[in-house]
Amino acid sequence: MPDFNRRLLPLLGHSGGSRDAMTCLYRCGNACDHPAPNESDNPYLGDVVNAEMTRRGVVRAGAVGAMVLGFGGSALAAASPAMAAPVETAPLGGALGHGHRPQKAGRLTFETVAPNTLDQVTIPAGYRSSVVIRWGDPVVPGAPAFDVDNQTAAAQARQFGYNNDFVGVIPIPGCGGDRALLVVNHEYTNENLMFRGFTTLDALSVEQLKIAIAAHGLSVVEIERVGRTGEWKPVKSRKLRYNRRITALATEFQLTGPVAGSAVVKTAADPSGRIVIGTLNNCAGGVTPWGTVLSGEENFNQYFVGGDAVAADVKPKLNRYGISTTARYPSDSRKWDRAQERFDLAKHPNEANRFGWIVEVDPFDPEGRPRKHTAMGRFKHEGANVIVAKNGKVVAYMGDDERFDYLYKFVSDKKYIDSDSPWARKHNLTLLESGTLYVAKVTGDSDPAEIDGTGKLPTDGKFDGKGQWIKLVSGNTSFVPGMTAVDVLTFTRLAGDAVGATKMDRPEDVQPSLRTGKIYAAMTNNTNRGVGANAKPDEANPRNANKHGHIFEITEDRGDHTGLTFTWQLPIVCGDPAAADTYFGGYDKTAVSPISCPDNVAFDSAGNLWISTDGNALGSNDGLFATPIEGKERGHLRQFLTVPKGAETCGPFVTSDDRSVFVAVQHPGEITGASIDKPASVWPDGGFAKPGVVVTWRKDGGPIGS
Repeated sequence: MPDFNRRLLPLLGHSGGSRDAMTCLYRCGNACDHPAPNESDNPYLGDVVNAEMTRRGVVRAGAVGAMVLGFGGSALAAASPAMAAPVETAPLGGALGHGHRPQKAGRLTFETVAPNTLDQVTIPAGYRSSVVIRWGDPVVPGAPAFDVDNQTAAAQARQFGYNNDFVGVIPIPGCGGDRALLVVNHEYTNENLMFRGFTTLDALSVEQLKIAIAAHGLSVVEIERVGRTGEWKPVKSRKLRYNRRITALATEFQLTGPVAGSAVVKTAADPSGRIVIGTLNNCAGGVTPWGTVLSGEENFNQYFVGGDAVAADVKPKLNRYGISTTARYPSDSRKWDRAQERFDLAKHPNEANRFGWIVEVDPFDPEGRPRKHTAMGRFKHEGANVIVAKNGKVVAYMGDDERFDYLYKFVSDKKYIDSDSPWARKHNLTLLESGTLYVAKVTGDSDPAEIDGTGKLPTDGKFDGKGQWIKLVSGNTSFVPGMTAVDVLTFTRLAGDAVGATKMDRPEDVQPSLRTGKIYAAMTNNTNRGVGANAKPDEANPRNANKHGHIFEITEDRGDHTGLTFTWQLPIVCGDPAAADTYFGGYDKTAVSPISCPDNVAFDSAGNLWISTDGNALGSNDGLFATPIEGKERGHLRQFLTVPKGAETCGPFVTSDDRSVFVAVQHPGEITGASIDKPASVWPDGGFAKPGVVVTWRKDGGPIGS
């Protein structure tokens, strides 16, 4: 029996900033305590730049458009109870609120919140905040009241799940912007903080394991505005026709795209290879123009055992995804095979291939099967966010949240139909089922010798360069030698390795700006950068032992999101502004807030970038920050709120009228040594900690941030 308490000792050299060892165990199976799965010998950026500079020398000797859709600043309506209308193509949020007009670009006037270690949500003066919903609250009509001492899997499957991450708010039609559907991911569970008297995972009963499985997934909850304020609460006074729990325990998902029905996803329970039970480790996500939610399956590897017994030719593929092939029970195993045999790869070797996809959920169809889109590739998806390109095709941007892994984009075959008719929506629901998948390769424009790992700016005063999108697969055609289309989509990391994609510092959430069409990706951290034999620093990842992370900005050439080339910059290199290795768009660093470990990014209608953090390595609680990203105020970063002790800030979601910002407070009190009996946090209700979703609004009803 593994020594569970020993595994909770602080980890040496993990890349989670100040993320606690308990979080490392439960959230990602101690991923940062293991060697990075990417063992490819892809050239690091400096080598690529040298080659590019040589090519340029030879050449010299010889001689916004698309409007961004999807995230909080977009307006979303629905045509009928089962039909959501497309998002408006202009950045004018009208679906939520009354007489809303977009803010002027770059206007941020809120009073900065100071870093702290308080066990509360701290917000600026002039604002209010409240808990919308928390772990155990009823979701499905008839759900029992939460009783931590008498919990059952059946109850949890009808209650709000654990460790909320992505938050989406989608207006309900005909409600004047005062009612909406709150869609939330439940990424993972922490049994230490869920069950009284917890000792080890082995000691949990099968029923307790099923409770944990049921606490994974998503929740769809109808909410309503409180008066004419920016506050929102769950609807309780009417039939809740949309409310739904989607769980890892029993919900059926449909596979779409080229991998559906192929041999690599067939199992004894599903010989068709088309119906998967559950979704795992759902991290970030996005809202589509046709009114659905995309959810990314991330650290799914930690739920499987028995990798030591699979065929020899399968083991390298499992290893690339962080699944142990040397022990039946890895030290961080959750032992779910005791509750459901399918998690034992010795008996069901293809089950792991059925996870790691982008999931699409239609919140207006509570009886429909959510779908897993295999055309978008399989890796540790942080999430996906879509925009509509100039030619009408849908483009999704995605990050693979692992040290030294890659950025991707997907371009649909079909074009988006901007109509709220039932036939148009039926068409739009198929957009992510077929298309072309690309991976990013970037080069810097400075002499590689200037990138010495200290974070010092090169002589041109910025970290920037060019990039290209390398085609991996289109439909059933592979562009990776030696790999079929099914291989590329199922083992996408190996395809990225094969074509020499650029190794990044944990690419997480990727979001478009609805004003400019530029794309922003959070690179959370990577303390292995430049250490030992690991990849050296480069202009896109310029610091050795990068514990604070940075923001990566993409500008597609000619504003064409379906194109093959782009330019890039690092507008923010995170950390203590007083440190020489930080950068805030050239703004006066004495006037900005310290920030560490960016995780999720979002935009308001003014085009301000909002950044939530995970694993603050500066000694204070995680928080939510905002900064203009264009003009004179570019890089003027301010802290808007902080979350309680041990918690991570997830989401965020700014409503289309800018009057409310939602964040998910994930894993409060998740600190080594804590338990439900001896909590490190008692947020939000006292007694013991509960993850929950919080909404913040201005007292005077004005737009958030301004």
